[in-house]
Amino acid sequence: MEDAGGDAPEIPATLHLDYLYDALAHPRRRYLCYLLFRDDEWTLADMATAVAAVENDVPASGVTEREYEGVYTSLYHAHIPKLVEGGVVTFDPDAEVVGGGEHADQVLAALEAIRERLDPGEDRSGG
Repeated sequence: MEDAGGDAPEIPATLHLDYLYDALAHPRRRYLCYLLFRDDEWTLADMATAVAAVENDVPASGVTEREYEGVYTSLYHAHIPKLVEGGVVTFDPDAEVVGGGEHADQVLAALEAIRERLDPGEDRSGG
């Protein structure tokens, strides 16, 4: 995603702890990061389906069009741009492909450490 001037956003050299907390504050952003544990590149459509499946506790094939569209829209307009801003993910808007950014490893490591300490029984596979 680009800013209004058409330039790519400047990515910080290191993530600040406040940004890390904010980036992981929303469940959809955490699910998105969990998906990057499984595969380092996702189409937005596949990611929206996987997140909607987790949120609705159904298999991917059970996600309704309404559930899918709601997740797709929020990922596209809110969650992915936030993570792009911090270099956590990359996003190609033409191909609608999401991948790990330069800070993905830091965020994924923090998410994994938090998950292991707070909820060792949580399934991070997303489904």
